[in-house]
Amino acid sequence: MLQARRSQVAATQEEAVRAAALPDPKLTFGLGNWPVTGADAFDFRADDMTMKQIGVMQEIPARAKRRARQVVADRGIEEAQALSTAEQLAVRRGVAEAWIALWAAQREVAALRSLREPAAMAVSTAKARLAGGADTVTGTLATQAAALDLENRIDAAEASVEAARAGLARWLGEEPADLEAEDAPPALAELPVAPAELLSSIDRQGPLLPWRSREAVAEAEVDAALAEKRPDWSLGVTYGQRDRTPTGRRRSDMLMVEVGVGLPLFPRNRQNRGVAARRAELDAVAAEREDARRTQAEAVRRTLAAWQGLARQVARKETESLPLAHDRAQAALAAYAGGGDLQPWLEARRDELELHVEHARHLGELGRAWAALAYLLPEKEISP
Repeated sequence: MLQARRSQVAATQEEAVRAAALPDPKLTFGLGNWPVTGADAFDFRADDMTMKQIGVMQEIPARAKRRARQVVADRGIEEAQALSTAEQLAVRRGVAEAWIALWAAQREVAALRSLREPAAMAVSTAKARLAGGADTVTGTLATQAAALDLENRIDAAEASVEAARAGLARWLGEEPADLEAEDAPPALAELPVAPAELLSSIDRQGPLLPWRSREAVAEAEVDAALAEKRPDWSLGVTYGQRDRTPTGRRRSDMLMVEVGVGLPLFPRNRQNRGVAARRAELDAVAAEREDARRTQAEAVRRTLAAWQGLARQVARKETESLPLAHDRAQAALAAYAGGGDLQPWLEARRDELELHVEHARHLGELGRAWAALAYLLPEKEISP
């Protein structure tokens, strides 16, 4: 994707070099003043004015037209560069989202695997109590079902890891099996750009960069349409060679210089129509840009709200909910091992399991919201 954008920039730069250049000259050749009727028809030497002609003609578009074409080409370069910058931001965001998805999936697998030990302990306790006559077979079956449910959750989480590896491999071009999110992610509760700055920099954000350039191109095309009212020029030089007379006398060769001027005499139905069309296109681009700006502002506000809410939920789970759920499950398991009821442990273990799954999902959502906000502005605009 980035290589495609670089190639587009290179293409527009090559086109811009020749945008204001004069057209190629034309080579002209033919016969002039050749009689085709009467007694001297088709006789090259019968008439003194018959000659073989060869010449060069150069068309010279109006300077205003060439200058306008150059401006359009320059704006085209800026548009291609803006598209390239927007693509870079989109790629960085995509890679970040894919990496965070893999990291969150791996966190979920690790958290669920950590619950295997208490589940196995509960099964052993249930079997021991059954053997001692302190419990019924129902308790043993319930603990085994809980352990199997945990294994199913782990299998589903491991499948999510494989899917996340495939998503990251799409960006990096590597084999999915070789990918691991081993490092710690950036501080997902902190943005490289302040929320207030994000809201005040909508026009400079990646999705809006191409629109600003497109509007500049449309403005340049209006100027180019106005320049079409200027007349073009052409200059031609023709050399005519005449044959000798029937008596052998050498006839003088001829030189002809010709200047042409375009006559835009009917602008109402020609040039003015083009100007009106380009102005209408400019109005359309301006309206579309404003719509894109409102859409982007809405997206930033929505994502900011989601990111702030998820950051609070994740922090609360990590500092309060998960430790509390762990302690509750441990206490219930200890009580069961000491002769208490099984049901409190089953409920505490279910709640802890669901909390781990929900936490992993919230981590992924928080990471996606963070990436969507962190890669809105080009790197040169992000303060260290």
